[in-house]
Amino acid sequence: MKLKSSGFTLTELMITVGIVAVIAAVAVPSYRQYVQRANRADATTTLLRLAGAQERFYIQNNTYATDAQLATAPPGGLGFGGTERGLYDIALVASAGGWQNGYTLTATVTAGEAQADDDDCQTFTVNEQGQRAATDDGGSDNTATCWR
Repeated sequence: MKLKSSGFTLTELMITVGIVAVIAAVAVPSYRQYVQRANRADATTTLLRLAGAQERFYIQNNTYATDAQLATAPPGGLGFGGTERGLYDIALVASAGGWQNGYTLTATVTAGEAQADDDDCQTFTVNEQGQRAATDDGGSDNTATCWR
């Protein structure tokens, strides 16, 4: 009486491993791009919230808050320490006419964080007029891609 052996042959196992490798090679980069796009919301939402806080500050004080007042709690400042997930560094710069005339808020990718390899959207900006801009790692304008 012969016993029938059951199981997988080496060839079947190697074909399965090959198929899984191809699927992973396609899926991982797509997933990484999706995560990068989702993480850009950390910058955009923070900048828009800060712009709203700047307008409230201006109504109360007849001047915009300075960079030194960024982390100070209201009513003496804006009460922002950074982005929610810490993926971007926030900077606040006065316009050419000084703090009474305007400002530009900038979110720049934090070095060493998960977004550091997002070459398409390295910086985001918004000013007192609500004008938005974004640049890639080469400094070229990429506003349409980054602010969607």
